[in-house]
Amino acid sequence: MDFEHIPVLFDEAIDALDIHYNRIYVDCTAGGGGHSAAIAEKITDGRLIAIDQDPEAIEILRERLGSFKNVTVVHDNFINLQAILAANGIEKADGILADLGVSSHQFDKAERGFSFHNDAPLDMRMSKTGKSAADLVNTLSQNALQKIIYDYGEERYAPSIARGIVRAREISPIKTTFELVDIIKAAIPAAARREGGHPARRTFQALRIEVNGELDKLEAAIGIMFSALNPGGRLAIITFHSLEDRIVKKSFAAFCEGCTCPPQFPVCICGNIAKGSLPFKAKKPSVEQIENNPRCRSARLRVIEKT
Repeated sequence: MDFEHIPVLFDEAIDALDIHYNRIYVDCTAGGGGHSAAIAEKITDGRLIAIDQDPEAIEILRERLGSFKNVTVVHDNFINLQAILAANGIEKADGILADLGVSSHQFDKAERGFSFHNDAPLDMRMSKTGKSAADLVNTLSQNALQKIIYDYGEERYAPSIARGIVRAREISPIKTTFELVDIIKAAIPAAARREGGHPARRTFQALRIEVNGELDKLEAAIGIMFSALNPGGRLAIITFHSLEDRIVKKSFAAFCEGCTCPPQFPVCICGNIAKGSLPFKAKKPSVEQIENNPRCRSARLRVIEKT
């Protein structure tokens, strides 16, 4: 099975983890194993836990990382990180990485239903379990669909798209990606369809986020990952759209917030102490990276070190 993922901010993320040869690291979204292999090569006397919720990714990870005796591959969601570490006899880690992007494999493998460029069953489930995108578009109310498309896709034509979906499904269930693409195109004015990339991009993003509960889990997961670090350990997160990035930025800022007493107070009485510090501000892909992989244009790398 081919499971390729075009690395985004790859070197920057590996460098940001400040890897030591004898410490413990976690790749929360191991995917095709690119980041995990790079980490494993550096920790000759350490340990790596490579996690992914996609069963197809797990199959490949076991093949690609099988030669590293200090790597454990886990089929799970990183929201369960505490239990995963405990099950492997680990209390805390020294570095944690989460690449929140959908892998190129998931996008390009038509039958997974992530892409609006290929006609396939309307699926979008990263774990291949639970409700699919087809389930959502065929059962949710018009108001619920409109809210998802507007909130998660930041799509200004969400009302007309939701209305178009409901009208179409009254005639026949919406089963494929191209059926949904046609509905979206018909709901958007012709002039707007020629602006800002593919007209279905924002709606597909919104449905994918809802299907996989990406934003619902993210804020809680950041807290879990940060609490799982040893002092001096680093958490590196790569996001791919503004909604994710805002959550990461806000969470990291909260960890870094110290005393909140008014400046005129002679001594601190709030007792708040910063729990982390930022080694650098967010890093963006280079022009060359964007040219090689246009999907990464909105990617951001943020890193926090636990103090």
